[in-house]
Amino acid sequence: MKKQLFLIGLVAVFIAEIIALVIFAVQTPDFSQDSVAVNEVVQSVTQDFNSLEKHKNSTALNYVVLDSGGNVIYRTKPGLSESINSAVIHRDTVLDITVDNAVSGKVIIYNDGAQTLQSQKRTAVIVLSVAIAVQGGICVGYAVYLHFAVVRPFRKLKGFAQRVAGGNLDIPLEMDRRNLFGAFTESFDIMRSELKKARIAEAQAQQSKKELVAKLSHDIKTPVSSIKAVSEVGLAVAVNKKDKANYTQIIEKSDQINTLVTNLFTATLEELQQLTVTPTNIESKKVKAMLENADYLHRASIPELPECLVYADGLRLQQVFDNIFANSYKYAKTEIAVTVENADKQIGVIIEDFGGGVPQEELPVLKEKFKRGSNSANTEGAGLGLYISDYFMKEMGGGLKIENGGHGLKVTVTLNLSGKI
Repeated sequence: MKKQLFLIGLVAVFIAEIIALVIFAVQTPDFSQDSVAVNEVVQSVTQDFNSLEKHKNSTALNYVVLDSGGNVIYRTKPGLSESINSAVIHRDTVLDITVDNAVSGKVIIYNDGAQTLQSQKRTAVIVLSVAIAVQGGICVGYAVYLHFAVVRPFRKLKGFAQRVAGGNLDIPLEMDRRNLFGAFTESFDIMRSELKKARIAEAQAQQSKKELVAKLSHDIKTPVSSIKAVSEVGLAVAVNKKDKANYTQIIEKSDQINTLVTNLFTATLEELQQLTVTPTNIESKKVKAMLENADYLHRASIPELPECLVYADGLRLQQVFDNIFANSYKYAKTEIAVTVENADKQIGVIIEDFGGGVPQEELPVLKEKFKRGSNSANTEGAGLGLYISDYFMKEMGGGLKIENGGHGLKVTVTLNLSGKI
């Protein structure tokens, strides 16, 4: 209703302005004199010409009387044309005064057409100014109405949408049915409530899935550990090479299964931030021990590391080395070269096999989830080891770089020296 009143008032004022403008535009200024009044002036002046001091103006016209020499002998008021030239310029009416059949003087009747036109202009300006002021007032009032009825509610909806997009589903949307968005606020708040319920249900489902995967991982690891333990005993007591080779292969496969199950458990977490990474100061000799533990097939010669403290999470760093060596075992099946480089407040552990590497275009995707190189077609694996390792190194403030080296795939694990973080 308020909106309709505003619009009706605005249209009415606009129409009034148009009408006033059209009237003023089509109106032709009337500069003609009243002939009856002019004749009356001439006759009265002629009669009183010799005694103009007693002359009285009985018309609404203003005029000046000149004698035959052009001198002013009578005027109705000051400010009128007092010469023939000024009368011509002003478009005044100039007539002869004839007394006794002789021209005795002239009467200049003032033309007030310009003054009338000026008065009409002032009136039109005043009318249009008032109309514009009224129109402006209506616009201001309507702008205020729009602010309270549209802009402010829209800002509330915008803020509400931003909170929902940011994951804040606890703050309800304030409802106001008086504005234009009043009919929608309740629906938006219902949407927020349903999203909150869906998020809670999703979190519960995720938690249940994680618990199930954790239980299955434990159940799988238990028999695998038993198989590995029995195989290690068998390897220790075996006497011929064939039996030892068989036991060694069983142990390798057990380790592979254990790694895959661990990665599977890690990959089920929706948000990797739930994997706790807690860096601390670790002695470099412990890093060497981690490398030796990862190289359980003893295919690498682990060099001495310079005595220093690195900033890392020991558990997660061991997982990183385990994944790198396991990949070399599976795909390259060659000897492994391990070197150490010192950089500015960093130390780099370089692990390179001799398997020829991978195609250059495949390098960028090796650290992505479930991505593997083309050389892995007939090899077991899920494509998670390097993805998880890269995440761990980023959380420790270090880095994991994968490239083709001079002989095969080259992986550089960068660790920060204590004091870098």
